[in-house]
Amino acid sequence: MPLPFISVIIPVKPGGRIGALDALAMVDYPKDSFEVIVSEGRQPSAQRNRAAEAAKGELLYFLDDDSMVTPGLFRSVAMRFLDPTVSVVGGPIITPDTDTFIQKGFGLTLSSMFGGSSIRARYKSLGMERQASENDLILANLCFRRDVFTGFGGFNENLYPNEENELMNRLQSEGHRLMYVPDAFVFRSQRENYKAFARQVFTYGRGRMDQNFEDPKGFRAMHAVPTLFLMYLVSLPVIHIPVYFLPLMLYLVLSAVFTLEACNVSKNSRYLPVMPVLFLTLHIGYGAGFLWGLYKGLAGGKSGPAVMVDGPGEITVRKVEL
Repeated sequence: MPLPFISVIIPVKPGGRIGALDALAMVDYPKDSFEVIVSEGRQPSAQRNRAAEAAKGELLYFLDDDSMVTPGLFRSVAMRFLDPTVSVVGGPIITPDTDTFIQKGFGLTLSSMFGGSSIRARYKSLGMERQASENDLILANLCFRRDVFTGFGGFNENLYPNEENELMNRLQSEGHRLMYVPDAFVFRSQRENYKAFARQVFTYGRGRMDQNFEDPKGFRAMHAVPTLFLMYLVSLPVIHIPVYFLPLMLYLVLSAVFTLEACNVSKNSRYLPVMPVLFLTLHIGYGAGFLWGLYKGLAGGKSGPAVMVDGPGEITVRKVEL
């Protein structure tokens, strides 16, 4: 059976470096059976849609500019599409060994049950191959059938991030199957420093609330837990009932337990003082972003950069030869 033609789509800022090309040049897939399309601009959801319009592949494989594919990735993913009921296939993004100590700490935080919770499968190979939900899959390593993607109008350009989450929810509501393949991973470095990590998790929270305004049916109560925790922390100085401190005690215990787990997974005890700070940063940052998105949404404004103030700007789509 002939291999499906794959269009690899990579959005990048104008003039940005595309590190993903180095690994793509080494992929174990016929060179005449895939193409690489780079979309330059400042509105990633629109960039991906414009590239999809120019693509000729039966499969659209979305990567980030720093997603480092493994040699057998395309063959592994293409096999899953032999099942005609499968519309989307994806796998995790793995923190590479070359990352710094603090970058690996960010990866440990996001892949932890206490940190990443329901989305931790995006950051490590978790469990068996299975039917997935939007919680399991991430746009830095995600493949769609082209006819399904275009048939549903592509990504909602009012969203960034979470444009893929909103689309996958729409697909599932119409009976399309999403597959999580733990071995179909790419390597991708975590944010370079603490400030960038804090901004990342804030953006994730804000993006989730933006998605809720675009698709209220996709709301899940668990996504509001970090915001409720943040509000609880703010209220602690003014409420002096002893029992009111029990949730804080529970949080500290869980933080300690999962810090020890992270040290065991990484085989590095230097994370003992670091992980509690990173867990707290993730929970407070996400909660604050979620709250900011709620405030801006109720005020009738855009909370994030999905649509720039002066419009989306110019988007340039080009095919890249490896």
